[in-house]
Amino acid sequence: MNITMIGTGYVGLVTGTCLAEFGHHVTCVDKVAEKIEQLQNGRIPIYEPGLEALVNKNVSDGRLSFTTSLADSVPQAEAVFIAVGTPTSRRGDGYADLTYIFEASRDIAPHLTGYTVIVDKSTVPVGTATQVERIIRQENPGADFDVASNPEFLREGAAINDFMRPDRVVVGVKSDRARQVMQEIYKPLYLLDTPIVSTTIETAELIKYAANAFLAVKISFINEIANVCEAVGADISALAKAIGMDGRIGGKFLHPGPGYGGSCFPKDTLALMRIVQEYGESLRIVAAAVEVNAAQKARMVKKIRDMLGGSEAGKTIAVLGLTFKPETDDMRDAPAVSILPALLEKGARIKAHDPKGMQEAKKYLPPEVEYVRNAYDACAGADAVVLMTEWNQYRALDLAQIRTSMNSPVFIDLRNVYDPEKMKAEGFQYTGVGRK
Repeated sequence: MNITMIGTGYVGLVTGTCLAEFGHHVTCVDKVAEKIEQLQNGRIPIYEPGLEALVNKNVSDGRLSFTTSLADSVPQAEAVFIAVGTPTSRRGDGYADLTYIFEASRDIAPHLTGYTVIVDKSTVPVGTATQVERIIRQENPGADFDVASNPEFLREGAAINDFMRPDRVVVGVKSDRARQVMQEIYKPLYLLDTPIVSTTIETAELIKYAANAFLAVKISFINEIANVCEAVGADISALAKAIGMDGRIGGKFLHPGPGYGGSCFPKDTLALMRIVQEYGESLRIVAAAVEVNAAQKARMVKKIRDMLGGSEAGKTIAVLGLTFKPETDDMRDAPAVSILPALLEKGARIKAHDPKGMQEAKKYLPPEVEYVRNAYDACAGADAVVLMTEWNQYRALDLAQIRTSMNSPVFIDLRNVYDPEKMKAEGFQYTGVGRK
């Protein structure tokens, strides 16, 4: 099939590339000419393991191309995916900003020829597909099209596998005609017996928000239990393992830390709360999870301060990891974005390292942050080291080298990567999250 992908951000580029790998002919369109030029020259603007090789393979095979022109791609397309950003509104009210969705709808409309399925791939509030349909009909009354909702469930750092072997595919449509097109698009997954959830458009639009909200609640829950563990002298690692063995609970997302971040959980929880408010309902559990997450980040600042003797003023802090999770360069709402400025404001010096996120971090963190070549350079002369993100290369550090290079051997492990007893035996003053 001929498919047009509007947007070459994280979702658009991964989805378009994987659909090309399925055998479809995919044209990715973006208004940003610099981005398209990069992609045409084989340079990937985001970090995602395996993506660069897959992009180059499908470009070489003639199934994947990039352009700034809708006129060159939309008329031939049997499906047009909208995969543009839906950030939190700049008004600060938590609503999803649908500006890019509506712009894309207007831009697509005049180029539609023949029957086309317009697919909302972006995470959007309930009712967005109806608005997209209205806009296109206003702009092109004679267009023959349907709108479908096909939310993405891609984990940064594992996106290609998530697309190729998903837990499920959700498709919301109003007509059998649109359903058949979507079935053809995802035919390789049908052949693998992947569960395909076919539902109404409104249900499909809500599924992504509900899934992310549940996971955010789970993270906030285990973080609160970790705080209880610290208070009573229990061990969160053993506790989380034990409750995760219960099949009704499961072990995923039961890892305590400095709070959730990234491109989805923070904005989607807020957007979901605003959606339900419009219908006169409330989500008190989700609201509590959002509040707990903010408090957890503040709690981490206090944890660091306490380990420095009550004040970070004049102290050098080594920070290992800046992105919100490993295997991505994404800094959006990363805990570091909240924690590091608070430390800098009270007079701390920050020396930071991240395997992939340092260039992106410069857009989000104060200019006072110093970026260094590796973990050992960060720790040299430091009064404390904070393990912020659990990249694999931080899991087997030469602890003896780090200890002897530091001003004082204080190790604050916000991801519980290291064993407390081993760290103490190595001569560190150690603290984790939810354990002593």
